Amino acid sequence: MGVLYNIFIKLFTRILPAIGLLSPKLKLFVNGRKLTFQVLNKKILAEDRVLWFHCASLGEYEQGVPVMEALKKKYPDYKLLVTFFSPSGYEAKKNSTLADVIVYLPIDTMVNAKRFIQCIKPALAVFVKYEFWPNYLKVLQSKNIPAIFISTTFREDQAFFKWYGGFMRKTLQTIDHFFVQDKISQALIEKQGFDNVTLSGDTRFDRVSHQIEMNNHVDFISEFINERLCIVIGSSWPEDEDIFTDYINEASDKVCFIIAPHEIKDSSVNALKEKIKKKTVLYSEKEGKNLKNQQVFVMNTIGYLSRIYSYADIAYVGGAMGTGGLHNILEPATFGIPIVIGKNFEKFREAKQLQKLAGLFSISSADEFAEVMHKLVGDTKFREKTGMISGHFINSNTGATEIIVAYLLKKIDENSENVKR
Repeated sequence: MGVLYNIFIKLFTRILPAIGLLSPKLKLFVNGRKLTFQVLNKKILAEDRVLWFHCASLGEYEQGVPVMEALKKKYPDYKLLVTFFSPSGYEAKKNSTLADVIVYLPIDTMVNAKRFIQCIKPALAVFVKYEFWPNYLKVLQSKNIPAIFISTTFREDQAFFKWYGGFMRKTLQTIDHFFVQDKISQALIEKQGFDNVTLSGDTRFDRVSHQIEMNNHVDFISEFINERLCIVIGSSWPEDEDIFTDYINEASDKVCFIIAPHEIKDSSVNALKEKIKKKTVLYSEKEGKNLKNQQVFVMNTIGYLSRIYSYADIAYVGGAMGTGGLHNILEPATFGIPIVIGKNFEKFREAKQLQKLAGLFSISSADEFAEVMHKLVGDTKFREKTGMISGHFINSNTGATEIIVAYLLKKIDENSENVKR
């Protein structure tokens, strides 16, 4: 299987230029990787000590942030390198000041893996949640560089646990330690004979719990809400719009709505605006407008959603009405508000947990959306009780970062001692 994997990866690398012609996103995927070694050679010097974090995309990056911040605070003289697989992660965070260097991870060929590791010589490598790249992991093991996976989850349907998964199980043997999110993941990996496993939880809870301590004030949002009950609709897709627009069009003037669509292209935003009959203002058109006279505010920009959730009385989180995947429910939950989502969330453990606790409601139609919203808007005690459940859910699941960082500090110190010798 290892031979077949490497043949496939080499073929994939050869057809990448053609793949880049298929869409703008794939073009970023291809062209971004052409610059990786050029950037590394410029920004990482031979004498630099490096901590390497790999994130598949934006969600994994957010999971890694609390750990990165803790290590940067403890070891300011180390350079923090962050790599991404996906353009959606890299493009969103390429200018972040948290990391010293941010690049795409070259495709997992043995040549790339050897060159990359030789270039950065990391003290350790941290993979956030997923992305088990066999050649990178093999090279790290050969160089005695610890590879640690954090906030990881395992499922029975993954190749590791199938009869044909021997090659991938062998890849797991190259990993120094697993920090897993839940008992199911722990049991699955331990059943395969691994004892280098710690049940730590999910670092995203630590990440979002810090948001409530930050300054979340946004002047124009305060002006817009004007003491009305506020429903925030975050990261919505067209499938979500089909569910909530009728309710908005029939809503009382005492309720206002902030919509942060996932897609902010002009054509998509204008299509959404045309569906809404209430007075609506776009972020791009807000200057000079009397915002308090508007009932719907469409955020056709990025970077505000986590703070806007602090203004919400109720949040609808998009993505689960279609098949694209549920967006982050923990960001609004940390502010102690009820959460409403679509119907397709079976792979999202935190959503299933919060639903069992009655802090989250799943709907599958416009009628169900209206029913849930009427209950939450009309019954203050019910809304507040549900919100308290969400807030407690966040607070009771923090602590993963502390567990992980304690282990990583020990590994970094061990590495420093070996270098001195």
